[in-house]
Amino acid sequence: MISRNRMVLAGAITLLVLGVGAFFLFRGSGTPKESYREISAVRGIIRSTVSTTGVVEPRNRLKIQSSIAGRIEEIRVDEGQLVRKGQVLALLSSTERAALLDAARLQGDKERSYWNSVYRETTVIAPIDGQVIVRSVEPGQTVTTSDSLFVLSDRLIVKAYVDETDIGRVKIGQRTIIGLDAYPEIKVNGVVEHIYYESHLQNNVNIYYVDVIPETIPEVFRSGMSANIDIIVSEKEHALLLPANAVQTRNGKAVVQQKSGRAKNGVAYRTVRTGMQDDVNIEILDGLGENSVVLVRDTSFALPESSGGSNPFIPKRNRSTK
Repeated sequence: MISRNRMVLAGAITLLVLGVGAFFLFRGSGTPKESYREISAVRGIIRSTVSTTGVVEPRNRLKIQSSIAGRIEEIRVDEGQLVRKGQVLALLSSTERAALLDAARLQGDKERSYWNSVYRETTVIAPIDGQVIVRSVEPGQTVTTSDSLFVLSDRLIVKAYVDETDIGRVKIGQRTIIGLDAYPEIKVNGVVEHIYYESHLQNNVNIYYVDVIPETIPEVFRSGMSANIDIIVSEKEHALLLPANAVQTRNGKAVVQQKSGRAKNGVAYRTVRTGMQDDVNIEILDGLGENSVVLVRDTSFALPESSGGSNPFIPKRNRSTK
């Protein structure tokens, strides 16, 4: 019984000591002061954009099939090659010609050469100017009229997927900036060419397809690549800009903070009129001039300053005085 009473007493003393220490600790620590950073308003470019994703694909994807069944004798183009309208892509023999040549080959080169000259191959011709993006056959391969031999693309475009909430801001002729997931360092300018009239349901969201035509086609562009598109809705050069977090709303008005000797804490609010805003900056239309300095609250962590108190549990070093 006596041992139990001693344990209870020791626990009570321990709690008392901890409470007293905590009291002195928090009493000694001062309230952290608010700190600010000075930022100057500067001139620059600000854009209002619709950002979305899309895919690189041919504007006109043309599948080329043989008009007759037979055997491929010669391929004259490679995948990725640019071709002109009327250019010969391949030569093939009909089923009858292939059988005749095989029989003539057994009779000697002279017989085979004769039938080669009097019974010519059938040519496969490019119907448009474009690029060979798919080559599905090899010499000696037997094909039918339903087989695809080549796929041609007149040029690559980007099909953007625009949410129905943003489609009202997209207009034909607007400039765009195109980037690829595979090559994020490459940026290509483009223009909106066509906005589709029918929506499509994607992930339970209505989207509209928008055709974007790149100004140039880098060699790294490939059909099927994922793309990021920024459609420039409006743009302004030489705008007076501040970081977006430098502008606050106070009593329904946009304000910034500036140094003031009259204010109690040295900071006063100044009303401004704002314009365009992007992910980083906001435009100042009125209320500030170029190189005007505003204050932005510094949110970086800082330890509270001591107001003269001390922690009784921290050992102190004796200081000698001269």
